[in-house]
Amino acid sequence: MSTDQSTPLAADNEPATPQRGDKRGWGGWIAGAALAAFALFFIANCRVALDPRVANPYVHGRPRPVRFLFGLDYITFLHVATVVMLIVLLLVFIRGWRRNPGSPVMLMFLCTTLIVWQDPIMNWSPFAVYNPDLIHWPESWPLVSLSPTVEPFVVFGYVMFYFGPYFPAVWILRKLQAKYGPTAFVSRHPLVSLGLLTLAIGFVFDAWLEIQLVHSGMYIYAQVIPWGSVFTGTTFQFPLIWESFSVCFVMVPAAILCYRDDTGKSVAEKLAAKAKIFPTRPVLGTFLVMFAIINVSYFAYGAWFAVIKVSHAATSVACPWPYPEAKVYDPQGFLREGGSSRAVLGRHLVDVGERGAERPAARRPTASRPRRLREQEWLSRAQLSSPVRPVGWVSHRWCACTTRGGAWSRPCAHPTGG
Repeated sequence: MSTDQSTPLAADNEPATPQRGDKRGWGGWIAGAALAAFALFFIANCRVALDPRVANPYVHGRPRPVRFLFGLDYITFLHVATVVMLIVLLLVFIRGWRRNPGSPVMLMFLCTTLIVWQDPIMNWSPFAVYNPDLIHWPESWPLVSLSPTVEPFVVFGYVMFYFGPYFPAVWILRKLQAKYGPTAFVSRHPLVSLGLLTLAIGFVFDAWLEIQLVHSGMYIYAQVIPWGSVFTGTTFQFPLIWESFSVCFVMVPAAILCYRDDTGKSVAEKLAAKAKIFPTRPVLGTFLVMFAIINVSYFAYGAWFAVIKVSHAATSVACPWPYPEAKVYDPQGFLREGGSSRAVLGRHLVDVGERGAERPAARRPTASRPRRLREQEWLSRAQLSSPVRPVGWVSHRWCACTTRGGAWSRPCAHPTGG
């Protein structure tokens, strides 16, 4: 028997050339250049001044008829906090991607950030009105113009909002699975369990966060359904059941798509493989599956509120209007029909309604004119922008009020005390 041993080829001792690293390096440079170009594009176009389509021509400055949380102005804080948050999120993403390229968590990180392209639609649908003081895109751009007032910069932090509940939910799920073993419900039905956990955490998280943001003056809900909402009839009304439940339309799919089973594959990776979407590029296929599902989920959120809007069920209006420098967003005329017994809009009611064809601004009354004459001028302008109502018309609003709407006033059909 021969004792000679074959000499291994030199190629066997040499590690394979890591060609993927070069591609990854080029991809990083391209992504960085695209991010820098987008940042420069936003800086070149962002503004705080209001477009004439949104600005109220009868108000100068930025008066605030309501007192926000603790009587403070949070605009500067919101801007600084958003910039800091985005820098931190960018660093987290870069570190996470370098450690685990193609991670489903990092891909979902991207998806829940990129869905902000739909945000103007999702502001129009639930009557969400942002503070005009926020840095925003030009209001005259076609998609941006769907927002009732402005489309702000702060929405780029949506990843924290829509994807944040996944992390405590999956942590709790893993703890329960380890505690109760493979025969427990949480182990036999992990996706259902994760979805329910995300729903519960997401509901509480959204309610807590949004109520704080509304009270800080970041935005308001101009109209809400009275039942299931809190602080109704005030500037700070919030559609608790309707909003906090519907945002989970995005939170729950985002969590489920990232769940990994005992094979180490996420739900999104399995769906992409089953659909044979870019089988030679599994990371791209997984991203496209996530992006499509999350966008459809976000559309479902918008459709939910669109049905409420079309049904005219959101009859509770935010009074008083907190942003008098912007034209009042009153697409269904409820502010003109009634409101609370307090002054609804002061003397700043102009061209209320969907801003399609608007009247040219009349000359601003001078300070030297008598107050009574200025009020009459305002009332005549408001009358021109108010719809014609039948004789003896009464409001069908749910609340008790007798208020001036435009240049007319009528009692509520069902008055109550208070």
